[in-house]
Amino acid sequence: MKNLFATNGENTAKSLSLYELNLLVRDAIEMSLDEEYWVEAEISEVREVRGHCYMELVQKDLLGSTPVARASAKCWKTAWERLRPRFERTTGQPLHAGMQVLLRVAASFHEAYGFSWIVSDIDPTYTMGDMARKRQEIVAQLKEAGVFDLQKELSLPLFAQRIAVISSEQAAGYGDFCNHLTDNDFGFAFNVSLFPAVMQGEAVEGSIIAALDSINQRIDDFDCVVVIRGGGATADLSGFDTLALAENVANFPLPIITGIGHERDERVLDMVSFLRVKTPTAAAAFLIDHLATTAQIIADCQSAVANYSERRITSEKLRLMRLSEKLPMLFSIAKTTQTSYLNQLFVKLTTLAEKRLISERHRLEMTRQKAESLDPMLPLKRGYSVTLHQGKIVRDPRTLQSGDEIETKLEKGTLKSIIK
Repeated sequence: MKNLFATNGENTAKSLSLYELNLLVRDAIEMSLDEEYWVEAEISEVREVRGHCYMELVQKDLLGSTPVARASAKCWKTAWERLRPRFERTTGQPLHAGMQVLLRVAASFHEAYGFSWIVSDIDPTYTMGDMARKRQEIVAQLKEAGVFDLQKELSLPLFAQRIAVISSEQAAGYGDFCNHLTDNDFGFAFNVSLFPAVMQGEAVEGSIIAALDSINQRIDDFDCVVVIRGGGATADLSGFDTLALAENVANFPLPIITGIGHERDERVLDMVSFLRVKTPTAAAAFLIDHLATTAQIIADCQSAVANYSERRITSEKLRLMRLSEKLPMLFSIAKTTQTSYLNQLFVKLTTLAEKRLISERHRLEMTRQKAESLDPMLPLKRGYSVTLHQGKIVRDPRTLQSGDEIETKLEKGTLKSIIK
């Protein structure tokens, strides 16, 4: 080994073992870094081993994603049991890769395991601020694209009974949702179709988007979509705060109701959805109340129609009664009027008939006289005769031939002759 304490260019003064050298490093660190420091960093990796929490920290270039610093950090079991519940209760999610954190650390160098930072405290409000900033950036992008309020412009059908549910099949919240719908006090029937999805961790975004795609392929089968999950506030909810998921939900053609099961604050998914409720049971209660409101509207309409019909029937009965009271008088007036009219009509008809009879008698007399003047017997009575051949009057003797028989009609008889 090369002598680390060489004097006057000589390499043989003294050498140290690695253990001795590491002891020197430990002493140097403990003497020069004897305080605790608050440090801002991004978690690139985190894991728990036998109750201890091990973290890999990075700081990235402001203009890119290249790490400019790396370090290991450890939170021993006694501290981690205290810090973890507080952090998850405040932020609504556990430590995970990609999260910005503010840690209180002290330098530690172990002869066998090397250097690391020992975590004694974590400020959850710093992480909350970073999460809120990211949510604000996503919301700003959605508003700039004009899709942030698209779901709010939709309307839930009056008879919303065909429900597409996105949830984990084993989630207690899904069971609570279904049970609450089934056991409603009104006896309403709902048709629930489950589209399974991962509802915790990094896979949330892709899993829910895939479920929405599946629902969209059967869009005419459903009235709305419900996204639900159960569990406490310690579960990882970061997957509900992504731009891709928010865009898919905002642009979805059916109303989407979220009941993710957290009360502390809204996720971006909640902000862009048609309606946000606190729990899966609350989502079921909303659908039941919505259908109950529809049923009440129908009942009110039925009552209004019945009341109007009853009032109309009563009004018509009164009108008929008043008419029935007037009928005898109206009948008498009508009878008198019609009798007078008929009498006048009879007088007119009698006069017209008499005039018509006189006129027709005169016309008949003129016709008779004309007919008498045309009687073929009149010329015979005045001494004329009529010659007939084969029943036809002979007007030209040249039409007769020798041997033809002719008939001569006289006033008082008929003569027959043969032409020679």
